[in-house]
Amino acid sequence: MSCAIADRIGKTSEGRNVEGLAIAEDDLSGEDVQELVALHLGGMHAASPACKVHALPLEQLRQPGVTFYTARVHGELAAMGAIKHLDDAHGELKSMRAAPEWRGKGVGEAMLVHLLGVAVARGYARVSLETGRTEAFAPALRLYAKYGFETCEAFADYEVDEFSQCLTLQLAP
Repeated sequence: MSCAIADRIGKTSEGRNVEGLAIAEDDLSGEDVQELVALHLGGMHAASPACKVHALPLEQLRQPGVTFYTARVHGELAAMGAIKHLDDAHGELKSMRAAPEWRGKGVGEAMLVHLLGVAVARGYARVSLETGRTEAFAPALRLYAKYGFETCEAFADYEVDEFSQCLTLQLAP
């Protein structure tokens, strides 16, 4: 991981902490969390062909190997994200979403940086994700590009095609 990325862990792009932000592992039992997961799934179904929706429902977010986090600002749910263990050197980002009222305020970026910190702490050499190519995914793609994610070959059970793409970030040489 580059020094620039490491320096951003816990901070927004402006280099300041989001006031009142707390990111913690979450068991997905809260109604607000379940509503945000449902919103995320609905958004993915609205923006993607049915066979290309790889967002995880609640049951799969609770599976061993998936660690789910929420970001709260002064107690209000602002964002969510998860990291899935693929192997000892590789993790996958899942279910990244800012609540609608928190979009563009730095909480999604803070969640990404938090998840990158988790990946580094676990000793992963890289972290990857699958996402769409359409305009609906443009804000997320800009964020991933900002942190150095690059297109890569398909991993896990994904297929790269005209809709789906895979991105990866090397964390260690």
